[in-house]
Amino acid sequence: MSVKAGLPPIAQSDARLFVLGSLPGDASLAARQYYAHPTNQFWRLLGGAIGEELQTLPYEERLKRLAQRRVGLWDVIASASRRGSLDQAIREAAHNQVAHLFHDFPDLRAIAFNGSTASAAGRRLIAGPPRQVVLIDLPSSSAANTRPFAEKAAAWGRLREFVG
Repeated sequence: MSVKAGLPPIAQSDARLFVLGSLPGDASLAARQYYAHPTNQFWRLLGGAIGEELQTLPYEERLKRLAQRRVGLWDVIASASRRGSLDQAIREAAHNQVAHLFHDFPDLRAIAFNGSTASAAGRRLIAGPPRQVVLIDLPSSSAANTRPFAEKAAAWGRLREFVG
C-alpha cells in the first residue's frame, strides 16, 4: 500500500468559505487538481451552490471563479496509506492543520466538509470553532455516494449564503 500526499490549499486571503475534502483520489493526485475524476460531482454541486457553471470550465478558470466568490479548497488529510481512492481504505492518516484556517483567513465564516470522512476528522481537529464560523456537513460529491443528485444539490445549496 502506497503513501499518498494531498494537494496544497487553494484560497485567497479574503476567503469566507472553505470546502474540505478527505484526501484526493488517484485521478486528482495524478492531475494535481482538486476533484479531477470525471464522475466526481464536486464541480457541478459547488457550481450550483454558488451560481457558477464550473464543471464546463478549464481547471484554472474554475479556481479563478472560486477566488472571486471567496471560496477556498483543501483537505483534512495531508497524507495517508491507501490502496485505490476510497476513503474507507485510508490508513495511517496524517492531518493538515485545518484549525489554522481561523487565524490565516480572518474573513472565514464557514467550513464545509465534503463527506463523512472529512467531517469526522475535521470536526476532531477543529474542536471549538470561533462563534462566527459555521461547520457544515455535506454529502460526499463522490460517485461512490449513490444518493440522488438532487438530494446532494439541496444540501450543497446551503453554501450559497457564505460566498462573496
